[in-house]
Amino acid sequence: MFSQVLHHTRGDFIRRLIAIAMPITLQSIMFSSRSLVDVLMLGQLGEAEIAAVGVAARATFVTTIMLVGVTTGGAMLTAQYWGAGDRQGVRESTALTWLVCTIFAALTASLFILFPTQIMGLATNDTDVNRLGSEYLVITSVTMFAVAGVASMSVGLRAMHRPGISTFFSGIGIVSNIFLNWVLIFGKLGIPAMGIKGAAIATVMSGAIEVVTLFGYLYAKKHLLAFGLEDIRSVIELPRVIKFLKLSLPTTFNFLAWAGGLFAYHAIMGQSGVQGLAALSVMTPVESISLALLIGMSNAAAVLVGNQIGAKNYEAVYYQAIGVTLLSLIVGILVAAILYVVQGSVLDAFSALTPETRALAEKFMIVLSLSIILRSVPMMTIVGILRAGGDVKFCLYQDLVAQWLIGIPLAAFAAIGLGWEPQWIYLLFLTEELIKWFGSLHRTRTRKWIRNLIEN
Repeated sequence: MFSQVLHHTRGDFIRRLIAIAMPITLQSIMFSSRSLVDVLMLGQLGEAEIAAVGVAARATFVTTIMLVGVTTGGAMLTAQYWGAGDRQGVRESTALTWLVCTIFAALTASLFILFPTQIMGLATNDTDVNRLGSEYLVITSVTMFAVAGVASMSVGLRAMHRPGISTFFSGIGIVSNIFLNWVLIFGKLGIPAMGIKGAAIATVMSGAIEVVTLFGYLYAKKHLLAFGLEDIRSVIELPRVIKFLKLSLPTTFNFLAWAGGLFAYHAIMGQSGVQGLAALSVMTPVESISLALLIGMSNAAAVLVGNQIGAKNYEAVYYQAIGVTLLSLIVGILVAAILYVVQGSVLDAFSALTPETRALAEKFMIVLSLSIILRSVPMMTIVGILRAGGDVKFCLYQDLVAQWLIGIPLAAFAAIGLGWEPQWIYLLFLTEELIKWFGSLHRTRTRKWIRNLIEN
C-alpha cells in the first residue's frame, strides 16, 4: 500500500498539487483578511463593534459558503472536462456556474436587506451589537454578487491549473479594502469618520473593484472562460441544469447547513455574554487564515482528483487520495504548532480587548491549535477527495449527523443547561470533527466515491 502511494504521488503530482495549492492558499488568506481587517480596525473603537462585525461577518460567511457550495457542481464538472480535454465543456460549465450562482446571490442579498435585525438577533440580545451589525449587513448585502462572479471564475481557473489569475485580482481587492477601510472608518482624506458603516461601504467598493478587474482582464485577453450570451443560451437546457443542480444542491445544502452550524455555535457562545462573543470574533479570522494552507491543498487535490477521474485513471487516483490525506495531516500539525508559538503576538494586534477577554482569547487559542490538527483529515477527505468524485450525498449526511445531531446539541446543553465556561464550550465545538475523521477515512477506503460525471 505505502509503496503504491509513493509511486503515484511522487514527482509531477506533488509539483502540480503545490502549484495549484499555493495561489488558492493565498486567495483564501486574502479572503479571510477582509474580515480580519474590519475586526482589527474596528477593534480600536470598542468591544461592541468587534462583536457586531464578528456576528455580521459570520452571517455573510454563511451565505458566501452557500455560494461556494453552488459553484462545486461546476468545479466537479469543469475539472473532469479539463481532464478529458473538452475545452468547450469547460467554457460552458463555467457559464452555467456563474448563472446559477448569481441567482442564489440575489436571493441571499434580499434576505440581508429585508431581515437584518432578525438575523443579528439569532446570535445576540445586545441592542448596540444588533444595531451596529444590522447596519453592516444591509450595506454589505450587494457584495454577494461580487462573490458569485469571482467564485464562478475561480473554479474554472483552478480546473485549468491557472488559479494564480484569480488570486492576483483578489490581491487587488484586499489592498483596496485596507485603503478604503482606513479612509472611511477613521475619516481620512477629508471624508467624515463612519465607523462600522465605513467598513461596510469599503467591503462593497473593494468587492466591486475585484470583480470588475477580474472580468475585465479575462474578456480583454479573450480567455477560454470569457463566456458570452451564446454560451449562456446553450447551457439553459433542462437536462444540463438538472445535472448541475443534482451535483450542486446537495453540496450547497451541505455548505449551508455547515456554515449555519457555525452561526449556531456563535449563538451558543453568545449565551456567555459579549466577552465570549468578542473572543470568538477574534478567533474567526485567525482560524480562517490558519486553515488557509489546508484549504488550498484540499481544493488543489479536488482539481487533480477530478482531472484523473475525467481521464479515467481510477487506480492512480485512489492511491493519490491516500497520499494527500497523509500530507494534509502533517501540514495540519505544523500549522498548529506555529500558531501555538505565535499566539501572543497575534492577540497583541487586538488592542481594544479588555484583560478578561484577552485571557479568554488565550484559552481559545489553545483549542484552536488543536482544532487545526483535527480538521486536517476531514477537510482533505471531504473537499479534496469525496466531493471531487461526486460523492456529495455521503458528505451531506455525515455533516448533518456530526454537526446538527451531535456537535451543536452537546455545545448548547453545556452552555445553557450546565453553564460551562466559554473555553470548554469552544472545545466541544470540535466534537463533530472527531466523528467526521472516522467516517471520511472509511468512505475513502471503499472507493465508492470514484465516479466519472461527464460520461453520457
